[in-house]
Amino acid sequence: MKLLSNPIVVRMAVMLFITGFGCWVATLLLRRMRRVLTEESFEIDPAPELEQFPLHTYNAVIQQLKQQKHELMSEQQVERRRAKTSENISAAVLSNLSSGVLFVTTNGLVRNANGAAKSILGFASPVGMSVNEIFREARLSSASSAGSQETLAAIVRASLREPSGSRSMEADYLTPGSERRIFEITISPVYAPSGEALGSACLITDKTEFASIQRQQDLRGEMSGEMALALRNSLATISSYAQQLAVSRDPALVRQLAVDIVSEAADLDHTIGGFLAGARAAKAAQA
Repeated sequence: MKLLSNPIVVRMAVMLFITGFGCWVATLLLRRMRRVLTEESFEIDPAPELEQFPLHTYNAVIQQLKQQKHELMSEQQVERRRAKTSENISAAVLSNLSSGVLFVTTNGLVRNANGAAKSILGFASPVGMSVNEIFREARLSSASSAGSQETLAAIVRASLREPSGSRSMEADYLTPGSERRIFEITISPVYAPSGEALGSACLITDKTEFASIQRQQDLRGEMSGEMALALRNSLATISSYAQQLAVSRDPALVRQLAVDIVSEAADLDHTIGGFLAGARAAKAAQA
């Protein structure tokens, strides 16, 4: 009791209590602060800032790719239009050529043919047919064969097996409608940009009319030669009759010579008239 009544002891007890309470409060505060710091450390997420930059970059890349895709599609459309235009121009040029054009693939089948080729060969559509079917009876003309017995179909097949330079020749051809044609054909190999052989192109020029005109000219030349010979003989005969008539004093012989001269002149007139009529008919046929 004396200790409790001692003011020093009481003061020390109060101080001890205050000190202990302060320590307890400080401990609570430290724990509270530690908990708060721990929770804040878990709540801190730097990812949004780190993800914002990659997301922006990703969007920019996507936009750039879309733009490049659009440009590429535009270029492809331009190229397709350009290729289509070129194809149309090529088709128009081929369709307006007076010479026939065939493209034969390496397997011997006709891939393309223009209108002139269809007209010359006499087929409505030779596309898909083989060269054996098209040139079945075509043979080289005497000027082109030079003793060779090769058919035109065999020559075209040989050019497909062993492509070489261009080769030109004349051929006698019989159409499916039994029309005889004479044409000049030039066979040229066709290569891809890589150097691979794609087939052969056949350029066909119809020379039937030219050959007919040539035959007519040759015939007229022969006829001219024959007529010149006949004219010379007739003039020589008439000249001989005239000489005899000039020196003859026999009236009967004079009459006979005169009749012979008239007869020879009539034959000569008939020969010249026939030649001129044939020349006029040939000229009218050409017109």
